[in-house]
Amino acid sequence: MGCVAVAFSGGADSALLAAMAHDALGARAFAITMDTAFCSNGEVEAAAAFCGAQGIDHEVLTFDILTADDVVANAPDRCYRCKRHLMEHMIRAARQAHAVLVEGSNASDARVRRPGARAVAELGVRSPLAEVGLTKVEVRELSRMLGLRTWDKPSMPCLATRFPYGTRITAAGLAQVEAAERILCEMGFRQVRVRAHGSVARIEMAPDQLARLLDAGVREQVHEGVRSVGFDYVAADLLGYRMGSADEVLEGI
Repeated sequence: MGCVAVAFSGGADSALLAAMAHDALGARAFAITMDTAFCSNGEVEAAAAFCGAQGIDHEVLTFDILTADDVVANAPDRCYRCKRHLMEHMIRAARQAHAVLVEGSNASDARVRRPGARAVAELGVRSPLAEVGLTKVEVRELSRMLGLRTWDKPSMPCLATRFPYGTRITAAGLAQVEAAERILCEMGFRQVRVRAHGSVARIEMAPDQLARLLDAGVREQVHEGVRSVGFDYVAADLLGYRMGSADEVLEGI
């Protein structure tokens, strides 16, 4: 490709892609991170720190996603619409540097519902990890072998995924779920999501952590902590965290 710009979220997939692009192309590879209201606190800083440690040139673009009404309306195709906006911004930046935009989808992503993949295909963005058939398991193993700090980083989908389809996304709502998740992370829960259903916070976490969550002392601390950020009720999802749970309501539609 000659020169590439890597759409860089800071997750395991895009981190491996950025590291490999830099290894192959040196200064002719750089990373672009989009800073929006949907980013969890500290994610942009973590992306910058990774690039700094790897010697990868890094550019941060800011976009006020909350001004995109087709996104904040939160229809089932929200991810597609959001991805399209962000990719268009990154493509413009890549073209200014005479670079090809690439992104970190892997071969495993084809097995799950990912509306954003439609935007990637429509805009002609390349997905090198998927093109060579690397699965998520292989991405993590290669990252571990290469000593990348992101090898076991939990997936961190954007904060918009915390709201049921049809619920309008607001700055206040995003801040509320982010604050609730921060409380849980500070308590040592690693794979956690707080889904906002009006005044009810539905907590998803790794099934092996549910026993600790339901321990009397911990349960009370979680209840008070999550209520302190504005929720009236706090509930635990008994199935625990699973990827794509927000799409379960779409089955059969």
